[in-house]
Amino acid sequence: MHSRILILITVCLTGSLSFVSYFAHAELKYRGIKVEPEHRCSPYDRENYPYPQSVELEIIESLGGLIYEPYTGTCFHSQYETDIEHIISLSEAHDSGLCAMEPDIQQQFASDLLNLTLASRKLNRYQKSAKDLNEWLPIMNACWYAERTLQVRRKYGLTIDFNEANAIERVLSTCASTSMLVECKIRTAPKPKMEHDNAILVQYDDDGNGRITCREAIRHDIAPVHNSHPAYAFMLDGDGDGIVCE
Repeated sequence: MHSRILILITVCLTGSLSFVSYFAHAELKYRGIKVEPEHRCSPYDRENYPYPQSVELEIIESLGGLIYEPYTGTCFHSQYETDIEHIISLSEAHDSGLCAMEPDIQQQFASDLLNLTLASRKLNRYQKSAKDLNEWLPIMNACWYAERTLQVRRKYGLTIDFNEANAIERVLSTCASTSMLVECKIRTAPKPKMEHDNAILVQYDDDGNGRITCREAIRHDIAPVHNSHPAYAFMLDGDGDGIVCE
């Protein structure tokens, strides 16, 4: 099976180019995307990829008004239960070419709805985190996820490594459609806000939006914020390493 997948990708990538020559051919393309290993051409700094919290409302609007996680088919009761989720993570994009691009392009990428959806905090921070499609695949909407990954990489001229291209081809070869299926297979119950949660937000959430930003953490002299700190539960850990604002 593994050999058949490699042969399939080799034909799809080049038409006639042999698998071995992949390693020596600088212009190898997969579905219009340059294939090459990830490369961190400059240090990754999460602060170089800011986006407004208000983009969450745009994501919900794009999902038909649902607070919906397409990876599992979960519909949430409130935004309090979800994170803004980058389909291609910021660190993955950085290592796929964004590291060499201008700051305005990096900021555009961070808030581009084409690359944004919603996910539970557990999935976003600990399960998917900074993994690419070769390392993590959703249990639902895998075809949409694979196609959206390609669309984002094309839009920003990002590269793709061979293993991810192989994984994407394996997914797409089974797809009848790449449209997102919006179906609430799971519905969460309303989560009551505890007095402890309210106290944390009162202490650190200066703008009262239910989230704590790095700017607020720095203002209150608690940055970097580790996952042992009570404020961490109300923050976005983009790379899922258990530390925010490092």
